Amino acid sequence: MSAELSNIKVGLAIILLGLFFNIALGISFGVNEDVYKNYVAEGIAAHPEVHDEKSKDKIWRYAQRTHFHAGGIAAFCLGLIILIMYSDLRARMKQISSILIGLGSFYPLAWLSMFILAPSLGRGVAHEHIFTKLFTGIGVGGILLGSFILLANIYLGRFRD
Repeated sequence: MSAELSNIKVGLAIILLGLFFNIALGISFGVNEDVYKNYVAEGIAAHPEVHDEKSKDKIWRYAQRTHFHAGGIAAFCLGLIILIMYSDLRARMKQISSILIGLGSFYPLAWLSMFILAPSLGRGVAHEHIFTKLFTGIGVGGILLGSFILLANIYLGRFRD
């Protein structure tokens, strides 16, 4: 088992960080949800020119989506990593694909960046911000490329040992 784990441990570590981030965020919501809601309300009050009546609820929803995506994507990626571990991919391809899939844990940070930025910049600007785009690109691109390698191995016999 340790030989199998050695090939995927970096990707696995990234995914586990994503899972722990999800748990920590959920706990922080439960302990003091008002901190998040007050952050939104204070930002909207300081910058009313970039907000409408929907902003308060939508920006709070960004924080919730951060939590939902962090857990869901990490769980999905964990399943893919397990498939990689037992696949007949070459050792180096296992490392590469597991790291790429692990990078999927960056996608929830796009929602977090929108939550952090939207109260002061507005929802549209936060959505188009470079950090939001960067986290989206890394997360989605990583999952897609890593999954492509795994699927090419499983269904087409590519990248075999």
